[in-house]
Amino acid sequence: MSHRLPTGPPRTASVAVAALVAAALAAVPSGSARAFTGDNHEGITRAALPWEPTTLTAMADARDGAINADDHRPYFDVGPLHCDNADYLAPRYAPDYPRSRDEATTELLACIRTSVARFRNAVRAADALVGADGKVRADQSDLSSPCAWDGKPGRAKCSVLEQLGRGWHPIEDFYSHSNWSDRPAPGPIGPDNPPGLERTGPAPFFEIRRYSAMKDAAWSGEAREHIPADLATGCYTDIDSTGVKPSDCAGRIPHNRVLNKDTAASDRSKTGGNFGRATAGATAEITRQWNDFKAELLTAYPDHGRGAQMVCALVHDDPAAACP
Repeated sequence: MSHRLPTGPPRTASVAVAALVAAALAAVPSGSARAFTGDNHEGITRAALPWEPTTLTAMADARDGAINADDHRPYFDVGPLHCDNADYLAPRYAPDYPRSRDEATTELLACIRTSVARFRNAVRAADALVGADGKVRADQSDLSSPCAWDGKPGRAKCSVLEQLGRGWHPIEDFYSHSNWSDRPAPGPIGPDNPPGLERTGPAPFFEIRRYSAMKDAAWSGEAREHIPADLATGCYTDIDSTGVKPSDCAGRIPHNRVLNKDTAASDRSKTGGNFGRATAGATAEITRQWNDFKAELLTAYPDHGRGAQMVCALVHDDPAAACP
């Protein structure tokens, strides 16, 4: 999970970043200091995916992999790309908490929405991996030169990996930035020691494949019903989904020094085995997301076995030879 460790000067809500927020939440074309470090994102992603070495490195590499592309600016500055700012404490813990349950849920839905958009894009991009005759296109599946992760048209395999990596990054971050699998520290519950939900299974509101076939209003309503009342992710000084969050986290559950499990050394990580629990949750989640994506390709592209060939092309380093 990535929560990114601070790597630069304080971030501001510039016009450029505000535009990026809108673009990220709008969902790409139609027809924060953070959770896991790059190394931890890499470890989780490698453990989750049974891919051949070159392809797996393209996705998982701690510095240059698609899974870490959102930890580079300007994407680093957009809260929903890291599941930030969905913080909340119920009145029994903090009667005057400055954020409502509905506001926190809205931020979490913004995070989920980015992954739904990327899933849809990845399915569309996969179409170019395989010709109408069911044969893998060597020119579109070649990784002999690095992918750019710049969102521009290029080789189909690079496009699919970029969309998946950018869609999976916030999901991994959720487990690091939230209290989903946590145990709280001994003592009173409050902004400096939020409750832990101690959940061990995948979060039911990350049904990305199913949501991708639904209208946003429909899946948002369904996902909202699955969000526990005490769920929280940390407040971070990046840009939230509305672009109007105050520049600090005064009075709120902070990401830094309180809720984040970016590394095994953080305070929350050392409480109740939380780092291992978050890592295990994220790994199981990415395995689920990959299996769901494979299933979607098989369903979306049944003719001439094209979907199966797309899966083969994504798993193998030399698909033109491995996927006859």
